[in-house]
Amino acid sequence: MKKELNKNYSEVMEFILLGFRTSPDVQILLFSLFLLIYMVIVVGNISMLVVIKINSRLHTPMYFFLRNLSYLDLCYSSVIAPKTLATFLSKDKRISYNGCATQFFFFALFVGTEGFLLAVMAYDRFSAICSPFLYAVRMSQQACVRLVIASYICGCINSMIQTGFTFSLRFCGENRLDHFFCDVPALIKISCVDTLVNEIVLFILSALIIITTTTVILVSYACILSTVLKIPSAHGRSKTFSTCSSHITVVSLFYGTVFFMYAQPGAISSPEKNKIIAVFYTLMIPMLNPLIYSLRNREVKNSVKRIFLRKKSFH
Repeated sequence: MKKELNKNYSEVMEFILLGFRTSPDVQILLFSLFLLIYMVIVVGNISMLVVIKINSRLHTPMYFFLRNLSYLDLCYSSVIAPKTLATFLSKDKRISYNGCATQFFFFALFVGTEGFLLAVMAYDRFSAICSPFLYAVRMSQQACVRLVIASYICGCINSMIQTGFTFSLRFCGENRLDHFFCDVPALIKISCVDTLVNEIVLFILSALIIITTTTVILVSYACILSTVLKIPSAHGRSKTFSTCSSHITVVSLFYGTVFFMYAQPGAISSPEKNKIIAVFYTLMIPMLNPLIYSLRNREVKNSVKRIFLRKKSFH
């Protein structure tokens, strides 16, 4: 039960991010590990953006969406990583109330947008494989831009609702967040008023987004599978479905972690588990996505090879 709000409460103006409560030696080790991961994220995602930009062969709807995915991964990891890295080395682990709200708003915006974008990418693969003759019409440049804008709008609505509900709570005296960034479960835990409505809103909103987007993804892939199985040759089936393998891997990683973090009743109650899962989707997924798409996508690999060969020829 939450303690009752009384007239003598002191309004919290800043929070303390407790992060990973370990010895100083382990903190330095974690700093090095997180810094390495963040550097891989920055290099990997910027490389994807550059490769897709400079190679005209990759100026297709699929790579337009992939470029936006790399941008989102770079953005939401950058909302979290710099502050987390600073808290590892500094004794000052404070973040202002407004800074906390801003960090959470942009994090929720980029993560929510990525969820919708992954559904759009599944629809793109469905259109390419199941309706190839209509693909150019369905996925025109204007249509692609509209779909990306729609993803951002949905992500922004989700972020505004979650930020509004979370930061309308009262925080009285207790300002220590048992997390390495400002996230809903940790904020709800230290609130001094009844948070049942907020927990229900978090669960319903997360479940609604997951159900809506995964329905689009599952229906798209059910149709894709049906179409692929009708292809007579095994080589043809393998080649057609290979264009979807990277996306399926990314979707599984993203939605699996988001589900375990937000869409389970009782997800608020385990801070240590939440931190481990949060590391995975704030840093590991943005690091893995460009690796998955570059290692499992022949066109991206060939583009990277051509860039390196071009550089060697100049030297």
